[in-house]
Amino acid sequence: MASAVREIAALPDPIGEVTRGITLPNGLELVTRRVPLGVVMVIYESRPNVTIDVGALSFKSGNACILRGGSEAFYSNEILIKLFHEILIKEEIDIGSVVFVDKTDRSFMIPFFQQTSLIDIVVPRGGEGLIRFVSENSKIPVVKHDKGVCNLYIDQDADPEKVIPIVINSKVQRPGVCNSTENLILHNGYPFRKELLEALAKEGVELLLDPSSLALYPNGKPVKEQDYLEEFLDLRLSVKTVSSLEEALAFIEKTSSGHTEAIVTEDLNTARIFTNSLDSAALFINCSTRFHDGGEFGLGAEVGISTGKLHVRGPMGLVHLTTTTTYVTGNGQIRG
Repeated sequence: MASAVREIAALPDPIGEVTRGITLPNGLELVTRRVPLGVVMVIYESRPNVTIDVGALSFKSGNACILRGGSEAFYSNEILIKLFHEILIKEEIDIGSVVFVDKTDRSFMIPFFQQTSLIDIVVPRGGEGLIRFVSENSKIPVVKHDKGVCNLYIDQDADPEKVIPIVINSKVQRPGVCNSTENLILHNGYPFRKELLEALAKEGVELLLDPSSLALYPNGKPVKEQDYLEEFLDLRLSVKTVSSLEEALAFIEKTSSGHTEAIVTEDLNTARIFTNSLDSAALFINCSTRFHDGGEFGLGAEVGISTGKLHVRGPMGLVHLTTTTTYVTGNGQIRG
C-alpha cells in the first residue's frame, strides 16, 4: 500500500493540464483544462488497500472522497483512515476531504445516493449484488466496476510454448481478483489440450469441463451452462471447446461481462478478427488477462476497472477523477 501511494505521488498532477487550446476565427481564445470531479463516493468490498488507493488518488486529483468499505475489512479500514487523517492534520488539511462511512449496512447508504447536489459520482466496486444495489438506488451518476467474467481463447494456431504459462498466470496467480480468467475456450484443433488441462489440475485448479474436454481429462467435473456466467474468484475454471473462431466469438458475446477477453494465436489475421469483433474494456493478444490493471497500465493505482462506457472504460486512474472546464477569453465579441 505504501508503494502504491509513492507511485501515485510521483505521477504528474493532472489538475490544470491543458487538453485543448485554440483561437477561433472570431478571435475568441479557448483553453480547456482538467479540473477535479468534486466529491467522489466509492463503495467497495473486501480489500482494505482500496481505502488507501482511492484516498490517495482523490487527494492527488483535488477531489474529496467518501469511502465505504465492506464488513470483511472494517477494522483494517478504520486503522487506515486514522493514519490518513493523522497525515492530513499534520499538513493542516481538513480531514473532511477524506470521509469514512463507519456503517456496513447497505441500506444506510441510500440517503447518500440521493445527494445529487453534494456528491458528483458514485463508484461501486465489488460483487454483482453490490453493483445492482447501487445502480437501482442511486440518483447520482454511477460508474460501474462490475464483475470480471474474463474469457481466454486458445486458437488452433497458438504457440504451445506460450499457452501454458499464459493460462496458468491468468487463472492461478491471483484467482480472487476481477482480471483472473474464468472461462477457457479451446479450439478443438489445438493439439495440446490434454496437456494444458493436466497442467491446470496440477496447479490445484478445479476444472469444470464440457464433454469434449471431459473425454481428455476424466477427473474434471461436468460444466453447467450457468458456470460460464459466473465470476468464481477462486481456483475454479470453466472450459468450452469450439470448432472455429466464429464459435468462440459467439460464446464470448454470450458470456462476457465486458471486462477482459484474450486470445493466444500466431495467426495475425485471427487476432485482428478477434479484437475487431468484441466489445470489452480490454482485449489482449498473447498475454495474460492479469495485466488488465491500473498499476500495470502505468496509472499508479486505480479506483477500479470500469466495465461501462461512459466517462471511463477500463482502469479508472488519476486522470479519470477529473473533468474539464473550458475558459473563453474575448475582446468584446458578440454572437451574430
